[in-house]
Amino acid sequence: MASSSLLWLCSSNALISPATLLKAHPRFPIRQRFRCSLVEPLKFENGKPHFPLLTSGPAFPTFLSPNSHFQNDINKHDTRLRIFSGTANPALAQEIACYMGLELGKIKIKRFADGEIYVQLQESVRGCDVFLVQPTCPPANENLMELLIMIDACRRASAKNITAVIPYFGYARADRKTQGRESIAAKLVANLITEAGANRVLACDLHSGQSMGYFDIPVDHVYGQPVILDYLASKTICSDDLVVVSPDVGGVARARAFAKKLSDAPLAIVDKRRHGHNVAEVMNLIGDVKGKVAVMVDDMIDTAGTIAKGAALLHQEGAREVYACSTHAVFSPPAIERLSSGLFQEVIITNTIPVSEQNYFPQLTVLSVANLLGETIWRVHDDCSVRFEPYATLGID
Repeated sequence: MASSSLLWLCSSNALISPATLLKAHPRFPIRQRFRCSLVEPLKFENGKPHFPLLTSGPAFPTFLSPNSHFQNDINKHDTRLRIFSGTANPALAQEIACYMGLELGKIKIKRFADGEIYVQLQESVRGCDVFLVQPTCPPANENLMELLIMIDACRRASAKNITAVIPYFGYARADRKTQGRESIAAKLVANLITEAGANRVLACDLHSGQSMGYFDIPVDHVYGQPVILDYLASKTICSDDLVVVSPDVGGVARARAFAKKLSDAPLAIVDKRRHGHNVAEVMNLIGDVKGKVAVMVDDMIDTAGTIAKGAALLHQEGAREVYACSTHAVFSPPAIERLSSGLFQEVIITNTIPVSEQNYFPQLTVLSVANLLGETIWRVHDDCSVRFEPYATLGID
């Protein structure tokens, strides 16, 4: 009787309330009967340049492919998950939503004549798990303020959980006092995000791990290394010819971890003396690079002064080729002129920060971290572990 009544209800043109349907067939929960339609399949592969480039096509990580067996274990029709994008990097947010099989939430963001920012959510988020994708890249202050207002709008709209997805965390370099009477802006920004109403932060490749301790809320730290490593693995470079180079002493730990995953390649260190902000002077090289392919690894490229002078030193010491690998491409002037001067065989970055078309040059390769962030968002939303095989190599804390 219950099944026949259910068929009558579904075949009729009358509106069916959840309560009526539950009475008609109480054995099945409501969430199994109402499903949102799946949007078009994934267009972007992890690690694939999202603009046409002059380099050869990279290989893509199999552990982040859209056909991963893990996707079958997650309810991707959960309508309680919402993803909104700020104006800083909408292309990355769209790729993340595409990977997850969701649509970006509707949000209205505009600026008044005096520069004030206005944010209004165009759909209900009451009781929802909300993820706000907004890197605090240049202009850092504008994008940071926009993120804070987005968080406040979600909080006042009664969102259950608010996660700030910050692919690039600005002010991360101001994480300690190097001289007297300096501010620690990284801590200040962490306090602002917390007080605005965020319940969690998802960041990619923080400048220093200690920045996680500045937040009084949980922080999920994702590393972009697997994307770059998988791309380098597609290159026909003999492992005996590789040497990983840290452009400064502060990045030795990062370079050592990178070298270990590249067939335990040897490590070299560029020793430099910095005389001022964004000004670097290379002094000497620790390690042997003669006749080898040098892979310089850093978390970000700002003015490219450090990495360019390091590359010049590597060529002087006999390096055959020099590759530059970085997660965040800040590209403040005159970075493009330095990177495209012929010092580098290839400059490999990710799309945590959008790169304008006029900043492209033949040696540049942009890899996508959308699948990496999208998979992490699913796991955070579903309260799943993010450190089991085959994802344990992702470097997620």
